[in-house]
Amino acid sequence: MNIAILTFEGFNELDSFIAASIMNRMKEFGWNVQITCPSESVTSMNGVTVMAQQPLEFANSADAVLFGSGLQTRDVSKDPRILNRLSLNPDKQLIGGQCSGTLLLSVLGLLNDIPACTDLTTKPWVIESGVEVLNQPFFAKGNIATAGGCLASQYLATWVISKLADKVAAEAAIHYVAPVGEKDETVKHCLSVVSKYL
Repeated sequence: MNIAILTFEGFNELDSFIAASIMNRMKEFGWNVQITCPSESVTSMNGVTVMAQQPLEFANSADAVLFGSGLQTRDVSKDPRILNRLSLNPDKQLIGGQCSGTLLLSVLGLLNDIPACTDLTTKPWVIESGVEVLNQPFFAKGNIATAGGCLASQYLATWVISKLADKVAAEAAIHYVAPVGEKDETVKHCLSVVSKYL
């Protein structure tokens, strides 16, 4: 499985790295989780520079694509030089948006009357783009999912693993990263949030 974590200039480290780390628990099963960027490197909102593991076009053939968020997402949403490089197919790919990444799903026409989750800062822009914003951390319909709040990235990862593998694999991945002493509760909670949308 090829998984693209779309990561743009000014990205939020939590969004990109939490999802990537959880899904990389599936590496032993042949999963290839890649930080995917429009340039050779991008610098986060807190000054962390990372090299792209894959160019943006990697997303076009990936099995799952997650749009991370960041300080410059609104600029990205208006930049055809970036958006035109993406040709995604929700009939064949799982596609998720994290916080302001939801805005990118909207401008790419991927939400199509699907309500969505996002962070509080991005909420007005997503509403302005014509999407109903839900007051909850996660929502999915078919192959499209959105999450709101940085730590909600665990729900996107749980959703992707459950859909492309199974719930047992998702439970194992979340169990590994969950806090000691809270592992069973964390697994149970993540699955309770995601299961109704599988």
